[in-house]
Amino acid sequence: MTRFDMPDEATLRAREKLVLDHFEGEVAQQWDAVLSTFPHPHYELIATLTVHDGDTDVRDYYRDTRVAFPDQHHEIIELRHSHDAVIVEFWLLGTHRGPLGGIPPMGQPFRVRMTATFVFDENETLVCERVYFDTLTMLKQLLGGLNLKNPLEWPKLVRALRGLAQLTREPDPRLLDTPRFEP
Repeated sequence: MTRFDMPDEATLRAREKLVLDHFEGEVAQQWDAVLSTFPHPHYELIATLTVHDGDTDVRDYYRDTRVAFPDQHHEIIELRHSHDAVIVEFWLLGTHRGPLGGIPPMGQPFRVRMTATFVFDENETLVCERVYFDTLTMLKQLLGGLNLKNPLEWPKLVRALRGLAQLTREPDPRLLDTPRFEP
């Protein structure tokens, strides 16, 4: 199969069902169900150049994000198919109720538009969820409730900025050393 060949309708429907089941399991926080959608869980968060690879690492990612945003959910905007992927545009929503790394809970809601590419291999196995989003949009919403004119709010801002610095780590080289497209 080349990149110009689309799979048959049954394959596309099976992929779509798997992806929708994956989304549903994430909202319900049914991690075993989500992880069963791919034999080797692998997330690539392009905005932060972070990879979560393998069962333990992905479960830690789920735990950390749901501690920060216990009500995290989504609204699917559009779902598209390609020869080797399902591409989903969606809104991710939640409320910052717990620490996000070193960023203290701000109590602010967020709504960020995202795109996730669910990549399938030649055996129709889900091998990766690659997520694109704008971190600045999210941070503006999370920190937007701070009144910077009030000096009593400044310590919380400093803690948030220190926490943000702690979240910054070396980019995963798997997301930097990518092959160049060859037509």
